[in-house]
Amino acid sequence: MDKLRALKYFVEVVETKSFTKAAKLFSVPPSSLSRRIADLEQSLGATLLVRSTRVVKLSEIGQSYYQQAKQIIALIEQSDESVKSYQSSPMGMLNISSMVGYGERILLPLLDEFSQKYPDIILNVTLSDELSTLGKDDVDLAIRGGYAPDERVIAIKLMDNNFIPVAANSYLQKYGTPCSPLDLAAHKGLYFKTPNGPTPWIAEIAGKWQDVSSPDALISNNGKWLVDKAIEGGGILMMPRWVLQPYIDSGELSELKLSPAINITQNSNLGVFLLYQRHRYQVPKVKVAVDFLIAKMKEY
Repeated sequence: MDKLRALKYFVEVVETKSFTKAAKLFSVPPSSLSRRIADLEQSLGATLLVRSTRVVKLSEIGQSYYQQAKQIIALIEQSDESVKSYQSSPMGMLNISSMVGYGERILLPLLDEFSQKYPDIILNVTLSDELSTLGKDDVDLAIRGGYAPDERVIAIKLMDNNFIPVAANSYLQKYGTPCSPLDLAAHKGLYFKTPNGPTPWIAEIAGKWQDVSSPDALISNNGKWLVDKAIEGGGILMMPRWVLQPYIDSGELSELKLSPAINITQNSNLGVFLLYQRHRYQVPKVKVAVDFLIAKMKEY
């Protein structure tokens, strides 16, 4: 038995006081509608309607059941409207996971603007350099640096993520300016600690990739602290250009021009990627967030 349909039939019969009128509204035969309500009464073990040749009345228990059934139908219709609205308007909780540095420097200011534009979307933002798995970790959007992942997700490159070496002028005056990757052995290194450990510095020398890392002076997963230590003259630091460029522009740090250049990977196609599951793009809150971030990152 389709209980919801039976409830709707029952409520309509009560309000129209007629099986015939109710059946006409639902475009079904009166006998079919009557049979559905009889099945409902049988399943409840109670008589809801008192039938006569001229009028249909509620029984005592039927009056109570009618009020409850009407509320149930109203709640279901309200829920249906909410779902339809959710599927057509940007609203609801949007779960975003971003690597810390990008989140603090770029994403959070953009999300302030996003919230003003889409006030019905509730942002739930997590900044972490630990990897998140879309779907499994209840993440709608993830922003990660590195390579386009092998996961079955859409990966849109928001910006390059090339690493560059920098140091403060005070450090270079004290320890000298390295010109070759091999010179780094005599310097102090400030290293960012990823979930896989500190990121080594490598260079292609005589056709072979070599680890040319300076001796450790400091290792941390706090990028801002590492930058501060570099500005204080604590050592040479390698981080993405988008992180360091403001400090280079202000003169607080100087980019080192080594020949050959050093890197953190043999693959030069590093990027910052926006990740999301293909089917989730049809959800309005996800679609507007993806479109917004892509449009904004074109300005960088």
